[in-house]
Amino acid sequence: MNNAVVLLSGGLDSTTCLALAKSQGFNCHALSFNYGQKHNFELEAAKRIAKHFGVEHKIIEIPISQIGGSALTDNNLSVPDYDGSSDIPITYVPARNTIFLSFALAWAEVLHAKDIFIGVSSVDYSHYPDCRPEYIAAFQKLANLATKIGVEEGNIHIHSPLGLLSKAQTVELGLTLGVDYGMTVSCYKANAAGEACGKCDSCTLRKKGFREAKITDPTHYYL
Repeated sequence: MNNAVVLLSGGLDSTTCLALAKSQGFNCHALSFNYGQKHNFELEAAKRIAKHFGVEHKIIEIPISQIGGSALTDNNLSVPDYDGSSDIPITYVPARNTIFLSFALAWAEVLHAKDIFIGVSSVDYSHYPDCRPEYIAAFQKLANLATKIGVEEGNIHIHSPLGLLSKAQTVELGLTLGVDYGMTVSCYKANAAGEACGKCDSCTLRKKGFREAKITDPTHYYL
């Protein structure tokens, strides 16, 4: 089997991505990050999910919170409720996916893996610039230019299979793959028990997905 690195946050999208990569026959290696996020219970979910799928799992410490600038990492900023705006919200973490994909690319070189999976979407999303298809295409070009394996062998592929799917379509896909969404945590304000607020961008889009898919949402909400 070919090795693949899968970015795993512990949320709905990344878990679906991991299940899909496994179903396609990849030998998956899951990668998570403790970057100073307030909602770090997601890492407990990621551990549980990686164990469930029987894949190697690394959690890397990256102190992005020292930079600040995001409500997800800066204690001076509050995570807002969903407002439906098309503006890039304060929950955007500066350059986060670029940082994450760079670490994934480094590990992929060590594993001699030419496939990296990331669960971004540009349909039901918070308008983060590093979730768009053109960003993924640009990073894939960079990956093939900037690495030994890319220069010598080429064909490094950044997979974003959920990129053009609605949240409902992602849920439906995951269910066909046997994903237990009760294991996942998506909330930006999840409490110490992993319960969700139900009001942030991530919770709102998650609830929308289950509602449109006509599937019962297994999430436990504290509000």
